[in-house]
Amino acid sequence: MSSHHIVKEKQEPALYIDELGNFSEEFLGQLLEWSPTLLVNGENYDKIISLGLKVDVLVNGTNQDVQEDTKTIQGPVDALMVAVNFLFEEKYPAVNVIAKKFDLEKFAGFEDKINLVVFTERAKHYPIRSGFSVWKPAGSEFLIHGNRYLEVTNLMQTEEEIFEVVNDGFVEFTFSGQPIFISEPI
Repeated sequence: MSSHHIVKEKQEPALYIDELGNFSEEFLGQLLEWSPTLLVNGENYDKIISLGLKVDVLVNGTNQDVQEDTKTIQGPVDALMVAVNFLFEEKYPAVNVIAKKFDLEKFAGFEDKINLVVFTERAKHYPIRSGFSVWKPAGSEFLIHGNRYLEVTNLMQTEEEIFEVVNDGFVEFTFSGQPIFISEPI
């Protein structure tokens, strides 16, 4: 007897590919495993369809022959902002973004609109709120973006923005104000 997974629309995070770069195809496959809504920056459209993927939404694409049932959205700002605003307006609760690099200024401001995780070739970047805790093995690393005062448990600073987990166990971040972005290697 086979098992079937039924995914309710918008239950899984959407996936927006801003720029694929050298992103691992195996990890891309994992992000696509539950058939999320797939949005693609027009500049990467040809590469993505050459991988045999079905694109649901083309963002800021121009003069392209699109796949059947692919919606095209345009905006006056860069494709990332167009895509995230579209997902917010369509009431998607979360999005995974694949980008060539993580630019804090580009992503700051979206953390209150939508649950956002940005994947680059070597790391995942995401906003956290004060009180966030997660279990990690000793030696795991976090990069904490921004220059702000915060209290951490079970972490030791090794470089300016890099912290290492001291012992197997929970790590907790406490700070005041807006969410902050942290990164961890993938």
